[in-house]
Amino acid sequence: MALVIPDVIEESCTTRQAIERLASKWRVLVIYALLAGPQRHAELRRRVSGITQKMLTETLRDMESDGFVERRVLKETPPQHVEYALTALGKTLQEPLAAICAWATEQGNVGAGQQGIDGAGQRNNVGADRRNNDGAD
Repeated sequence: MALVIPDVIEESCTTRQAIERLASKWRVLVIYALLAGPQRHAELRRRVSGITQKMLTETLRDMESDGFVERRVLKETPPQHVEYALTALGKTLQEPLAAICAWATEQGNVGAGQQGIDGAGQRNNVGADRRNNDGAD
């Protein structure tokens, strides 16, 4: 049976809609962190290195509205205690994330392809010139 690849270019494609909701490094990292179980905001911030408090709050709110994360109030009276957990939908991402992790491990340093690109996105002269040496210039 042939692999059917959806037309992700079309706005109505459900695959495209899912990619748009997940295509953020912070969302993927927060989901990965929450696969270990429910966590409070401060715990998540420690686990997801590099994320600011503001970005984590924004990411969690967006993921909650998209149905990937649920916010649980553990203590109503101040100081309020809240934890975040993956919903059933969020937990379904465990297998695809494991596949991406396996792919990255197999490929090694996937950032190595960037070595020939300078900070402005221009190809620099690292390595050999890849012109076709058939005598025509």
